[in-house]
Amino acid sequence: MIIAIHSRDVTAEEALAEALGRETSMTEALTTEPGGTVVAHSNRLDHSDEDATWSSATWADHLADPSLEHPLASGPDGDRRAILHVTAHMHPLDRELNHAEWSEIGHRIARVAGVAPPGDDPACQWIAVQAQPGRLDVIANLIRLDGTWSAQPRRLLHTLVTEARHIEADLLLHSSHRQNSTRQDQAPGPEHVVSPRVPIATSPLAGILRQLAAEQSGPISAVRQLVEEVGRQAATLPGDQTEAAARDLFWAARRLHRLQEQLGEIASRLQPPAPPAAPSPARPVQAPAASRVAAR
Repeated sequence: MIIAIHSRDVTAEEALAEALGRETSMTEALTTEPGGTVVAHSNRLDHSDEDATWSSATWADHLADPSLEHPLASGPDGDRRAILHVTAHMHPLDRELNHAEWSEIGHRIARVAGVAPPGDDPACQWIAVQAQPGRLDVIANLIRLDGTWSAQPRRLLHTLVTEARHIEADLLLHSSHRQNSTRQDQAPGPEHVVSPRVPIATSPLAGILRQLAAEQSGPISAVRQLVEEVGRQAATLPGDQTEAAARDLFWAARRLHRLQEQLGEIASRLQPPAPPAAPSPARPVQAPAASRVAAR
C-alpha cells in the first residue's frame, strides 16, 4: 500500500473530483450502502439526511461546512486550507477487497491522521471514497465541529505509512514497496505536500509502475515466465500445431518483456526529478607568493 498526502485546499470539490476520477455533480449519487462509493464517513451526519442519497456535490459541500461555520478557525500557522486529502494505493497483486475491508481501511487512516479520535463527538467531518480500482481516498476538514483545529501527528506521513504496514499485515495484503517515510513533516503548508495536486501522486504511481516492470519479481514477469514455460512444454510435443503454438508463445513472452521495459520508461518519466545538489563552498583563493612578498 502506497500512501500519498495531497496539498491541502480550501474547498473539497477538487479533492473529491480527484478521488472519483471525474467532476462532482448535483445529479450523481454517492451511496453509503455496501458496494457504494462512500465506504466510511464521520458519525455525525444530520439525522434527517442519514438515509438520504447525497450527490457528489452535496458530499463536497458537507465536507466544507465547518469552514463556513467557523470562518475564523485556522491552523497553527494561520493557514485556512482545511481540506486534507490522503490516498492509499493498493498493491497491483492485492485481492479484491469487500466493502467492510475498505471501510476499515478508511476508518483506520482517519483515526491515525487525527481527524477521527475514538469517542470524540465534535471531531472532524470526513469521508472515505472507493471509486477507482485499487485506490481509497480519505478526505477530511481539519476544522472540528467545535471550531478548533484538529491536532495532527507531527510526522503525518510516517504515521500513515506505519499504519499502512499494520493494515497490510491484518488484512493479508501485499506490501507495495519500502516507502520512504523518514522525512520530517513540517508545518502543514506547501512544504507538507507529499503528492502534488496535478499530476496526481506521480511518485507513488511511478512506484507502482516500477513494481509492475520489475524484471524478475513483478507480476508481468511472473506471467512472462509462465508463458515461456508453456511454450517450452509445447515445443516438446509432436505436431505442427504445437510447434506453431510454441513459437507464438515465445513471441508473446517477448512482447511482455517489451511491455515491462515500456512501463519502466514511463515510471522514470513520472518520477519527480531529484533536487539539485547543493553547490560546494568555494575555496578561498590565495595570492601568489610573489604578491605576498611584495606586500611585506
